[in-house]
Amino acid sequence: MDERLGRSLRVGPGVVASASRPTRPQLWLQPLPEQPPAPLSPQEQRWCAALPEGLQGRYGRSRSQLRACLAAVLQCSPEQVPLHSPPAQAPQLGQGCGHVSLSHSRQQLLMAWSPWPIGVDLEWAARPLLAEAVARRFFPEAEWQRLQGLPAEALRGAVLASWVRKEAAIKWHRGSIAHDLRHWLWDGNRGVLQHLQRGWQPPSVLHLHDGWCCAVVGEAVEQAQWA
Repeated sequence: MDERLGRSLRVGPGVVASASRPTRPQLWLQPLPEQPPAPLSPQEQRWCAALPEGLQGRYGRSRSQLRACLAAVLQCSPEQVPLHSPPAQAPQLGQGCGHVSLSHSRQQLLMAWSPWPIGVDLEWAARPLLAEAVARRFFPEAEWQRLQGLPAEALRGAVLASWVRKEAAIKWHRGSIAHDLRHWLWDGNRGVLQHLQRGWQPPSVLHLHDGWCCAVVGEAVEQAQWA
């Protein structure tokens, strides 16, 4: 496994020992709150203030909501959660506090915590999509060949489902869409998600919740608990 997956920060005061934390991944699908439920850290406040005005609200509310959820897992106050989450970067937790992932679409937020590296992605299941063009450009040839011939709506759904799995996988290994997307292959017949260059085959699940397509990638995600 890539050494980057184990990279983390120092744990802050007030966080309880890992023995009392959940032993399986935790997932939250929630609307972005109108008001932040928890204070941001001083650094997050500075990052937020430096963003364009149109992005400040989403950044501040999403990190505040994430802190509130993680506080319950780490059994500390939201302010004590050792979260490092700069804008447009994957969030990290302090050493020994587990792993976290975050995705938002429209006004919905999908958050995850796990003892192991984890990645999530969220998309509206009915999102319009130029499915054939997307698959031809971004999917491995073998995957596109399996998708050819599907009716238009079935193709749109299959491409969207594959895409969110792959974005979650890229977050799982802290890669990049530009570099890694075309190397991820979803074999729906076998139920296998594979990185064609690295050989990774991480567990992955796809849930539909109230019209939202939620992809989760990482160890034990089949046993994840939805809060």
